[in-house]
Amino acid sequence: MLTISYTKSFILSVCLLMMASAGFAEQLPRLVDVGADKCIPCKMMAPILEELKGEYAGRMDVMFVDVWKKPEEAKKYGTQMIPTQIFYDAEGKELFRRSGFIGKEDILAKWRELGYDFGK
Repeated sequence: MLTISYTKSFILSVCLLMMASAGFAEQLPRLVDVGADKCIPCKMMAPILEELKGEYAGRMDVMFVDVWKKPEEAKKYGTQMIPTQIFYDAEGKELFRRSGFIGKEDILAKWRELGYDFGK
């Protein structure tokens, strides 16, 4: 008879991995920027979005949707103009939307206004 023993940490790790793959992972507030990589204001937004992704990883999700490369995905957001930034809470509820270029500090100020202070 073969006996296999697992540590509690191993079992917990497996459970967390299974939950994450099943969609039960912790949800984060999310910023979606809908634009295009050829649009000038969108190009200006790109380094800001990358900074936010890096600096606030694990506290905020940041994603870019290119309307020209992924038109079907972009339609889901119902944008009329690019770039458009959409702020979502952790449950996926839209909190705020705006169009045009916006700087990093203004994005963070809007999050604070919406009740999120990500700190550093």
